Amino acid sequence: MTEALANLPVAERAQYRHGVSLGGAFRVWLRVAALSFGGPAGQIAVMHRIIVDEKKWIGEQRFLHALSYCMLLPGPEAHQLAIYIGWLMHRWPGAILAGGLFVLPGIISIMGLSYIYAAFGNLPAVAAFFFGLKAAVLAVVLHALHRIASRAVKGWPMFSIGALAFTGIFFFGVPFPLIVLFAGLVGFAAAHAGSRAFQIGSGHAAAKKALAESESLLGENLPDHAQPTIARATRVSAVWLFLWLAPVIAVTALLGAENVFGAIGLFFSKMAVVTFGGAYAVLAYMAQQVVETYGWLKPGEMLDGLGMAETTPGPLIMVVQFVGFMAAYRHPGTLPPMLAATLGGLLATWCTFLPCFLWIGLGAPFIERLRDNKPLSGALAAVTAAVVGVILNLAVWFALHVIFAELRPLTLGPVHFEWPVLASVNVSALLLTIAAIIAVFRLKIGMIPVLAGCALLGVLLHLVGAV
Repeated sequence: MTEALANLPVAERAQYRHGVSLGGAFRVWLRVAALSFGGPAGQIAVMHRIIVDEKKWIGEQRFLHALSYCMLLPGPEAHQLAIYIGWLMHRWPGAILAGGLFVLPGIISIMGLSYIYAAFGNLPAVAAFFFGLKAAVLAVVLHALHRIASRAVKGWPMFSIGALAFTGIFFFGVPFPLIVLFAGLVGFAAAHAGSRAFQIGSGHAAAKKALAESESLLGENLPDHAQPTIARATRVSAVWLFLWLAPVIAVTALLGAENVFGAIGLFFSKMAVVTFGGAYAVLAYMAQQVVETYGWLKPGEMLDGLGMAETTPGPLIMVVQFVGFMAAYRHPGTLPPMLAATLGGLLATWCTFLPCFLWIGLGAPFIERLRDNKPLSGALAAVTAAVVGVILNLAVWFALHVIFAELRPLTLGPVHFEWPVLASVNVSALLLTIAAIIAVFRLKIGMIPVLAGCALLGVLLHLVGAV
């Protein structure tokens, strides 16, 4: 924003915001989408740099407040943050523009890669390419775990919640929503009682002078369109609930819940409601459900899909499109397999991302009035600590299926988990994984070069007969 715009009064800022700048918003959000590699942390950092530091659309505190609310919601927080900011700046056209452009590159790229995977995935060279990607994906997940844990787990109460979350989901199979609910209630109650045990630092922008709300284009005051009213909340709920659920109800009524399209619609709609804690928490829940409960994918294929999502722009959780694609590809019914796969992938994407508009439209006007609410902040911190334990579960699950060819179920009373058969270790996968971890943690090499390098090494190992 130029110096002249910075000095505009509030009324003129609003006129600029809702008029001239809507066209420019398209270019801004397209740029955000094109640069959105690296999972939710990377995407949020890109948004902060462009929206707060460069464009000065909103101030630092409003950005962090919006992010905190999005982290409390089910579903992908980076996508919801884009919708939130787009809605604040340009009403619902801005929300649709921001949310739509944020996922569009991922939809196109994952769909293209899914076609290649379905058609040629059994070719040795293609399989070797994804073999290398799996090792790098494990390193990326471990890096995300370290990054979130270093920020979120402060002191023994936070550590205890993370440890309990991992123990509950890995050893006892406690449902993910119950873990998040328990953590949120503990954090809320502790903060309400005056405890400071559940707090999260101010994040990546704390080291420099934060942009004040008075210096931003939005200004300090809440725009008229963002004022909370029951009538607006009712209208928003009616519109977005209809858009979300109408296709699911129609498919289920016509084909039945047991049909793959009905199952995709119902599963991903349920996932959109219960997966609190951000994209990695969503992955942890989805990975085990689609492999162990539905049998749509094998563990290695889930890692292949995650590798696609890590190497393409857009939300990491866009892997849902690959899951829906492969599920329908293998159960096409009377449709041609590729057509069924395309429809299955798009249905999974629709049911995952469209509810985000509902959560923002329904809650954001009210949450704007709850800045600096300590009980809510305590709940957020405790949920984030629990998510660390859930991501650790995801990392262990990935590691077992990447490095070992055979796992043996063990049951000891209420404890049930899978234990690797040590003789089934894949030495090439183990060495690739160690190399990827060293590259990410020790050498500080970026995510894209590590992913590309491991994929290339996978192909080279195939050429020399090692895989």
